[in-house]
Amino acid sequence: MTTLPTATVHTMTRLDIPTAMVFDEFRDAFEGAAPVFNIDAVNDITARGGTWDDVRAAVASNAPHGLMTFATIDAALLMAAAGHHTKAVEYLLGNHVVAEQMFRHDPLALLYAPLRILIHSDTNNEAIFSLDQPSTVFESLEDSAITKVGRYLDDKVITLLKVIGVDARAAFSRGAAGLSVETLVLALPSATE
Repeated sequence: MTTLPTATVHTMTRLDIPTAMVFDEFRDAFEGAAPVFNIDAVNDITARGGTWDDVRAAVASNAPHGLMTFATIDAALLMAAAGHHTKAVEYLLGNHVVAEQMFRHDPLALLYAPLRILIHSDTNNEAIFSLDQPSTVFESLEDSAITKVGRYLDDKVITLLKVIGVDARAAFSRGAAGLSVETLVLALPSATE
């Protein structure tokens, strides 16, 4: 039994992907491509003593592109009273059948699954899709089987964005290459310059 707390330092790569789509248009397309998780179907399967194969089938039916939305937080509503007008919506995006493939190796995988997504508007009201790249997130658990599923989730997100009309392959390739923040971000002038 573990009796002392531990601290694990790890690095992950955040991807900010411009969509070239108006925020509301992208949001609608995203929510159509990643439907809300149908918990009633899973509750029904559990209540009647169904199998994991029944769950797999229900998830496949619920998530035609392999990912679904477990939660949505409209941050714009939360920030409006403070005078902010940037559109921003957070999502928990995932697939618990895929998550189980990691959970069986380490329950800590659920710290990162479902994936946390932010869709926000830029100054032109175009949507930016932001997430921590799954392969770099799950790699922190130091289990090759979990890292492999993280790479699979990279591909699932790329496919989901492609369905919506956004080609994100280059962003994921740069992230997977292990480039540092310094190489991906333009140097900003200091406050004294």
